[in-house]
Amino acid sequence: MAKRLLDLLGAGLGLLLLAPLLALVALAIRLDSPGPVFYRQVRVGRGGREFRIHKFRTMTHNPGDRGPQITVGGDARITRVGAWLRRSKLDELAQLFDVLLGDMSLVGPRPEVPRYVALYPAALREKILSVRPGITDFASIEFRDENDLLAGSADPDRAYREEVLPRKLALQARYVDAAGVATDLTLIARTLAALLKR
Repeated sequence: MAKRLLDLLGAGLGLLLLAPLLALVALAIRLDSPGPVFYRQVRVGRGGREFRIHKFRTMTHNPGDRGPQITVGGDARITRVGAWLRRSKLDELAQLFDVLLGDMSLVGPRPEVPRYVALYPAALREKILSVRPGITDFASIEFRDENDLLAGSADPDRAYREEVLPRKLALQARYVDAAGVATDLTLIARTLAALLKR
């Protein structure tokens, strides 16, 4: 109950205070390239239930039709405004709507696409999907430069599956073990500090 109240207050206040910035981001996206302001993708949430996550669009419209699902730095599908949004992480702010809808939490394991969730070891899958996915967590902070990291690999998808994903899952399991309002507030503060540092 306390966590959901924190989510509602945090997401509501965030959307209210950031409304001018979000409007400018939406305008920049529309002026930069044709297509919708938001990009929606199927992710796996609590209990294995699928939902459609919101992000500000950073790539050309329907990018999945013209390339791999995983995105790395330097991907030709990323728009000019999109590159800036990705660097600043402002594209993730649209997920505040998902928090209000109850599909996500401010803090929790980042939701994955079904194809990667299928690779989770059974015990970790049950544990990680026992809580609402979040906008940030230990893994999000640790891998905030994930796209650039994968860009240096000859096979980004394989590098993600074999190197990055296992480390993310360990950090996500750590969050589930430590979940609570105090942990959430600490991770929110660390996330904001990392964003401001950029």
